[in-house]
Amino acid sequence: MSTDTPTRAPHSDVPTGHKQDTGKVGAGLFDPAQLVKSLPDAVRKLHPKVMVKSPVMFVVLVGSVVTTVLAALNPGDWFGWAITAWLWLTTLFANLAEAVAEGRGKAQADTLRKAKTDTVARRLVGPNEERVPGTDLRIGDLVVCEAGDIIPGDGDVVEGVASVDESAITGESAPVIRESGGDRSAVTGGTKVLSDRIVIKIMTKPGETFIDRMINLVEGAARQKTPNEIALNILLASLTIVFLLAVVTLKPFAIYAGADDQTSLIVLTALLVCLIPTTIGALLSAIGIAGMDRLVQRNVLAMSGRAVEAAGDVSTLLLDKTGTITLGNRQAAEFVPVRGTTAAELADAAQLSSLADETPEGRSIVVLAKEKYGLRERHQGELTGAEWVPFTAQTRMSGVDVDGRKVRKGATGSVIAWVKERGGEVAEDARELNDRISQAGGTPLLVALEDADGARVLGVIHLKDVVKEGMRERFVELRRMGIKTVMITGDNPLTAKAIAEEAGVDDFLAEATPEDKMALIRSEQAGGKLVAMTGDGTNDAPALAQADVGVAMNTGTSAAKEAGNMVDLDSNPTKLIEIVEIGKQLLITRGALTTFSIANDVAKYFAIIPAMFAVAYPSLDRLNIMNLSSPQSAILSAVVFNALVIVALVPLALKGVRYRPMSADRMLRRNLGVYGLGGLIAPFIGIKLIDVLISLIPGIG
Repeated sequence: MSTDTPTRAPHSDVPTGHKQDTGKVGAGLFDPAQLVKSLPDAVRKLHPKVMVKSPVMFVVLVGSVVTTVLAALNPGDWFGWAITAWLWLTTLFANLAEAVAEGRGKAQADTLRKAKTDTVARRLVGPNEERVPGTDLRIGDLVVCEAGDIIPGDGDVVEGVASVDESAITGESAPVIRESGGDRSAVTGGTKVLSDRIVIKIMTKPGETFIDRMINLVEGAARQKTPNEIALNILLASLTIVFLLAVVTLKPFAIYAGADDQTSLIVLTALLVCLIPTTIGALLSAIGIAGMDRLVQRNVLAMSGRAVEAAGDVSTLLLDKTGTITLGNRQAAEFVPVRGTTAAELADAAQLSSLADETPEGRSIVVLAKEKYGLRERHQGELTGAEWVPFTAQTRMSGVDVDGRKVRKGATGSVIAWVKERGGEVAEDARELNDRISQAGGTPLLVALEDADGARVLGVIHLKDVVKEGMRERFVELRRMGIKTVMITGDNPLTAKAIAEEAGVDDFLAEATPEDKMALIRSEQAGGKLVAMTGDGTNDAPALAQADVGVAMNTGTSAAKEAGNMVDLDSNPTKLIEIVEIGKQLLITRGALTTFSIANDVAKYFAIIPAMFAVAYPSLDRLNIMNLSSPQSAILSAVVFNALVIVALVPLALKGVRYRPMSADRMLRRNLGVYGLGGLIAPFIGIKLIDVLISLIPGIG
């Protein structure tokens, strides 16, 4: 057996089945059915207790109520009713954006609820079983599940091995193996056992299972405002207060200038709503919900919005080599004999020692000997009287004793020690071949033989772990984003260095222990960097808890999943790169729309202020650069544009601004150029077009 059998996630790279329809809603942003379904929720969100959570939109709601009262006191004032109608539509559009974002999550939650069934559990009480409702299970209970049973709760397999159908959770139709004593012991309540018998230790309380948390997440029930979102809300509230004070002071100035008729309470309310950052205030919540939704669409469960934001600010990525950077299943590439031994002799011994090795590496050695050296594929049963020597962590070797010969295959040091114990000699070039293969990024396995001529080393098997296609390009992109990549591996430094150079990572940590991982994370964090990493074993739990973004594999242990702040349902370690991109896209989208919203206010200022005071101060008419037809038309056009721009930006808020790997400086310049300049120009065009249409209405223009 090889010296290092990789743990490979069942869904990591090689397709094992096909994705079922899990009911996930794609990016169909203006699906009429979804809009109609979300409309009642949008109306319900008009309640003041809900609206007060968004200070900007709460001010718009208060303004809508005020203008409604004023319009009711003067029923014949068409201008008052028009302003009132569009202010209510502004509030409704903001709520509709959030409701649509939440509605997409609820569609996913409905599918998850189908997987949540009331089951009867077979709880172990000493040597006996008792049938109890799944809701009666408590942490620490042991339950038995056999083929056809629904697993009643989240837990770890403590006895046995079984094939489990997790399609209700992951959408993957191919079953996965769950077994005790390893990093694939965790099982999820609601999944189905397809074969064999397992004993599960319950690790969660009823109502706190994995599916329960997923449902709460996608419905938004568990979503809390993130630190950046709270900070932006404070900024928007501050701007709102500043503009409120500015608008209030306009009334005394208007009275003094004799322009009181142009500054009615309805006009001042319209001015306030147009000047405060209503666009980002309306879309802020939808942006956050959509960011979480994009993660769920990729089968990632984030325990908090803080983790998603942290992913966007990550400076260092820690990535396991096996199964992440490389394919994981090392394959025999070459038999390299020592001087005095033929390649055919080495191939024969290597194949013989691998007949009982069922690992991918062992199978590849048998196949290479057959295909390259013409040796027929033998089987264990053909060797009468053979005594097989299994691989153990202590000996780090495996092999067979048959027909007076002893063949061993394994780690270099172990095989050399075995030869010397038997008084044999080690060829001078054995270590040289070993080092050469290690430096090339391969894994060397020495093969030795003891027969009538004594014990001796025959040569080296070269195992190669192939770097995944496209990984170097991905790391180049990450480097352009300013993210440092560190490969973590248990390999020796020579092998680690070769793989790191081939893959293009910035640094590597060889022969890594859990303590080494923790020390590296703390060292990076001490330098002010945010760190992300993946893991699946109990020994990864401390590092996952320490990392700012800890992504646990769904195949991993419960300890790993509890320690991390994200869980990848597909157990694909490379998804960490996608998670970082989604986090950055969330932050970029929020920043871009904030820039657009604030830039909008400048144009609306040029539309309304000249219209309000041009009569009292004719010189202000020079600021009427859009040449709007009348004061009322100018104010109404600005209010209409203010409402419609929210609807126009909903798709962008839900889909996200397209992410491109680039430095922070370039990204800032791009956002200012596209969304800052766009936010300045768009209102001038939009308000002018609306003004032209309004002026065509008889009795208004």
